[in-house]
Amino acid sequence: MKSNVVHVFIDASNIWNAQQAKGMLFDYKKLISFLKREHAADTIKAYYYTAYPKDGTRDYDVSSKHSFYTYLKKGLNFVVRKKPLKQIKILTDEGIGIKEKGDMDVELTLDVMHTKDQFDTALLFTGDSDYLALVNYLKNGGKKVFIYSSENNISSELRTGGHGYRDVLKIQEDIWGKKLNFRNQKNK
Repeated sequence: MKSNVVHVFIDASNIWNAQQAKGMLFDYKKLISFLKREHAADTIKAYYYTAYPKDGTRDYDVSSKHSFYTYLKKGLNFVVRKKPLKQIKILTDEGIGIKEKGDMDVELTLDVMHTKDQFDTALLFTGDSDYLALVNYLKNGGKKVFIYSSENNISSELRTGGHGYRDVLKIQEDIWGKKLNFRNQKNK
């Protein structure tokens, strides 16, 4: 029987929308266990891509984000790719404002391309149609590709572009962890 090596590529900014819609955070240990069973993986390797606020740009402590990244890396053996959000000055009707940008599309794509000979199946946690070319490239190279996102945050092209699509909000197994607390809400 042929082994099935699965690589999971998680675009944190995309799945943040699903977590907000659910009101809960993923429990990544549970999520990886679910994916291993769901895709009959003999081996599974996960990558996590995120951009984070630079120190001093928020009126709250961002150190917990770095603790979380350390947990993913050391506790769950994820490959974590991160970079600070870029602050871009923009002109608005009210004057000059700041827009933050932290796309990780290139980093994710490069990791997929550099590791494509190491996996049989790719699971992409994203809804961005920019990944359609990558999905087609992998499929044409004989790889299985499955897309995980949520109905509220996936392009129609990507939803139908892979070998399958799963709405993470409709997964029946327990893949969720802590309740999401929004900063502007009082704890009940």
